[in-house]
Amino acid sequence: MTALDRKLVRDLLGMKGQVFAICAVVASGVATFTMALTTMQSLKEAQATYYEQQQFADVFTHVKRAPVTLEEQVRALPGVSVVETRIVAEVTLDIPSLKEPASGRLISLPDWHEPRLNGVHLRTGRLPEVGRKNEVVASEAFMEAHQLVPGNKIKAVLNGRKQELTVVGVVLSPEYIFQIRPGDLLPDDKRFGVFWMRYTELAAAFDMQGAFNDICLSLAPEANEQEVLRRLDRLTAPYGGDGAYGRIDQLSYRFVRDEITQLRVTAIIAPSVFFSVSAYLLNVVLSRIIATQREQIAALKAFGYTHLEVGIHYIKMVLLIVGVGVALGTGVGIWLGQGLTVMYTKFYRFPIFAYHYDLSALMLSLGLSSGAALLGTLTSVRHAVKLPPAEAMRPEPPPTYRATLVERLGMQRLLTAPARMILRNLERKPLQAFLSGFGIALAASVLVLGSFTEDAVNYLLEFQYHISQRQQLTLTFTEPNSIRAIHEVQHLPGVLHCEGFRTVPVRLRHENYSRRLGIMGLPTEPVLNRVLDEDLSVLSMPSQGLILSKKLAELLQVKVGEVVRVEVLEATRPVREVPVVGIVADFAGSNAYMDINALQRLVGEGETYSGAYLSVDTLHLPTLYHNLKETPKVAGVTVQEAAISSFRATMEENMLRMRTFNVIFASIIAAGVVYNTARISLAERSRELATLRVLGFTRGEISSILLGELAVLTLVAIPFGLGMGYLFAAIAVAALETDLFRIPLVINASTYAFAASVVLV
Repeated sequence: MTALDRKLVRDLLGMKGQVFAICAVVASGVATFTMALTTMQSLKEAQATYYEQQQFADVFTHVKRAPVTLEEQVRALPGVSVVETRIVAEVTLDIPSLKEPASGRLISLPDWHEPRLNGVHLRTGRLPEVGRKNEVVASEAFMEAHQLVPGNKIKAVLNGRKQELTVVGVVLSPEYIFQIRPGDLLPDDKRFGVFWMRYTELAAAFDMQGAFNDICLSLAPEANEQEVLRRLDRLTAPYGGDGAYGRIDQLSYRFVRDEITQLRVTAIIAPSVFFSVSAYLLNVVLSRIIATQREQIAALKAFGYTHLEVGIHYIKMVLLIVGVGVALGTGVGIWLGQGLTVMYTKFYRFPIFAYHYDLSALMLSLGLSSGAALLGTLTSVRHAVKLPPAEAMRPEPPPTYRATLVERLGMQRLLTAPARMILRNLERKPLQAFLSGFGIALAASVLVLGSFTEDAVNYLLEFQYHISQRQQLTLTFTEPNSIRAIHEVQHLPGVLHCEGFRTVPVRLRHENYSRRLGIMGLPTEPVLNRVLDEDLSVLSMPSQGLILSKKLAELLQVKVGEVVRVEVLEATRPVREVPVVGIVADFAGSNAYMDINALQRLVGEGETYSGAYLSVDTLHLPTLYHNLKETPKVAGVTVQEAAISSFRATMEENMLRMRTFNVIFASIIAAGVVYNTARISLAERSRELATLRVLGFTRGEISSILLGELAVLTLVAIPFGLGMGYLFAAIAVAALETDLFRIPLVINASTYAFAASVVLV
């Protein structure tokens, strides 16, 4: 070990408290970065491996009914590699453990071979056998939610007939990595399940022998997906095709993709704050060390050490501190990443979803933290290198003092001597005061950033389920029904109000942009499912034109007054030019709304309905649920209260965990900044404070000077920190926004108070 290295060790041991504080801040940033990056990589790896193993399809489309001969025509399309046709049917389930009906989706399996695409992965039990009546395999999420095992039976309404299904196996599917019912915000595994049955059995139950209603394709590497979609739509149009779409629009894939995007954003935003604070702390500490070691630097140069050797000595100090922080942060990040992966297994169903740590994460962490630290200390190191020996041997010249603002205003008599010293020192060192306050403000901002999600989710629930969607039940029909079905639902026991709706699959086009979705047709003056503007005022459905969600308008690059091309994807498939008459803000999906009568005219049909929203008398719910379980026209029932309970149960657990870590990390920032500020202030003013003791000041008065400076800095910094927190939250909301889900920028006063309290403590 060289003499300089021994000096380095002595210096670090002499300021071990400050070194620990900086290491803790670096470790916090590295832990957040490692957690997000490695979990994202683990999720991507699990997804890619599973898709490859089970041959996840590239293109999907649904038809009303098509003969098996159509399969050969689809296979002949240029760019198509593999074709899988099947039957998919929505059913109502009667689960003994649930008072309300649940929804199910039945998918056919080929009789004599494994599926060529979207294969199922058997977890336990066996696959259904051809010839054995009503045997099914069920999705793992549904089975676990009800604590069912192979051999249990489930009642379901299949094509108007109630039948008992025997579950013989538990499976996973690449189509349902994230198992969610369309229209829901989060998965509800108790009330939505996916089942697979042999083709012969399912075809017989739904009168689909020799036919199918769903197609999956895989494409050749050189295929043009858009051209395949166009040709496939042309082939399936005579059979009621509702529009082909690529993997990017498949619901489960989109949720996993969006989660990966959000993890990538997390790996950028949060560590940036921590690395910035660590760079600041290192700069402050190193500047102070160089200022107090002027004579040592002069002596080193006098003994023949070059400028480069002196510079490397201080760079080693920085890198050693960073290295310790990276080592600690990597360990904590791996632990957090493992915990996050376990949490994800509740949502994302993979055969193998193991946490993997890649050394590239360590290299990136080390590179980013070292780069930030060196950037923050570059000026201090440069000053040490350029300091001439003769100048370094002289004590640092005292600063030039002048009357402070308080003194110039003649207000000094109103303040005690310690108070005047506090204000005088802060005013004479504005840059140091600013940097200390900025570090404390960052701590407050991180707390706001980490805590505002609870406010946002509570507002989202209030908006979605109480202000906008006020129905207690949502019914969806197996197929569009006439007004008679609405009258029948209206007369079910306990129904107080019934509001029919119509959903029509369309492709909207504007210039070079297009989007496949369903237009929601609502009554002119909706009572239950209402469309709201940004002021939460209820909008009436216009007699002509479309109302688009803000997100959909952005995707289509369309404004109010402009015209979009509406290509209907069912029935006679008319194409119309429809003006956009309104844009509204919402938080789930990319939605389009029309007056139900205008939508029916656009499609060219009479009074038809896809389902109904209900408000009900809770005293009659058991009877109503029983009737709905027996109603063949009902494909699914969504219970609003159950959806809210499921959402809260899922989100509250996750938010509590993430908020805990945010509080810990923000506290580390606050403690690190305040501690280093106090130590440096004490070191710089040790002689001054000792002189005050000689002059008769008590220990309490001396302490009040130091603590008073910190108190002033903290009280001034907190409001700025809360403002920075709002800005960071706005950036996070924009960065985390997806087609499927958006977080409102809502921060309650209680969140600001919480952030300020934690920093003060």
